[in-house]
Amino acid sequence: MAKILIIDDEKSIRKTLREILEYEKYTVDEAADGLEGWSMLQAEAYDVLLCDIKMPKMDGIELLDKMMELNRETPIVMISGHGTIETAVEAVKKGAFDFIAKPLDLNRLLVTIRNAMDKSTLVTETKALKKKVSKTFEMIGDSNAIILIKEMIEKVAPTEARVLITGENGSGKELVARWIHAKSNRSNGPLIEVNCAAIPSELIESELFGHEKGAFTSAVNQRKGKFEQAEAGTLFLDEIGDMSLSAQAKVLRALQENKITRVGGEKELKVNVRVVAATNKDLKKEIEKGSFREDLYHRLSVILIHVPSLNDRKDDIPLLADHFVKQICDDYGIPVKSFSKEALKELQKINWTGNIREFRNVVERLIILCGKIITDKDVNAYARPIGDH
Repeated sequence: MAKILIIDDEKSIRKTLREILEYEKYTVDEAADGLEGWSMLQAEAYDVLLCDIKMPKMDGIELLDKMMELNRETPIVMISGHGTIETAVEAVKKGAFDFIAKPLDLNRLLVTIRNAMDKSTLVTETKALKKKVSKTFEMIGDSNAIILIKEMIEKVAPTEARVLITGENGSGKELVARWIHAKSNRSNGPLIEVNCAAIPSELIESELFGHEKGAFTSAVNQRKGKFEQAEAGTLFLDEIGDMSLSAQAKVLRALQENKITRVGGEKELKVNVRVVAATNKDLKKEIEKGSFREDLYHRLSVILIHVPSLNDRKDDIPLLADHFVKQICDDYGIPVKSFSKEALKELQKINWTGNIREFRNVVERLIILCGKIITDKDVNAYARPIGDH
């Protein structure tokens, strides 16, 4: 049951509020002034706080300031007399959830408490979700190559330098891009991803730069492109080696001038994005073949990060196996399984052409098909494709 703390120096108000809230099945505690309330907040967790503004020892605004300093996320509803309405408005600007004027409208009070609790639940769920997402995008491994990449990200992420990430399909290039964004000064902005290989060449320019209404047959509305969507954030151009030459020319101009023009438009639009690109191709060979612009390559590759294949970092397989087992069992809501030492040795013998992506799929398959301890026999039976034994 939700727990509410009432802080008010008027005993009659505390008594009235307690009776109403307990009738509504809330658990209620009381404090006679801000100082007492503050010490109770140190000792107990509350779902909602009802706090008077004018009180002895420590007033409601001082208490609110203390809560904000410590990033306490308990929603605070300020209770104010007529003379303190302006102060109550100021309190909301400082971070209070709401304020209710005296004499209290009890229906409004109950609605406000319900709304505050909804917000509190949402904050908790968002935190849990963020934690889950950050766990999903953990960079696992202690091989020299991975340690080097982690160190490089720490140095590069806080700068505005463009980064080109190279490596085989499924090796974790997107993960590196996500970490660069997460540790950058743009982390509060969006991370917009474009898979250049998945978009037909005739649509890539519209996808990147947007289009004006009527620019082509199906352009029934004006549309913002990925450059505009990534404003104040990071634009991740995945598989940039597959981009058409005409789109490359426009991307180069956007990087040089920080300006774009929508397809079918004439107006130049300023853009503020950091570009991180990735490719599984050897761009220097693509330049020799004439399918990639050398000037764009030099614009994109201020910092080069190469992500090794799983075959080049097989020492990380036990750590990766442990990580994926915990993650997948948690997703399935089943007890965590484990690999025997022999099973891990067998996994290290496999040629992982699909890299981390393939490895995770195999771990998931073994979790589904095998018992609590996954053995070397299980790996031989299920890890390799049928017929590859």
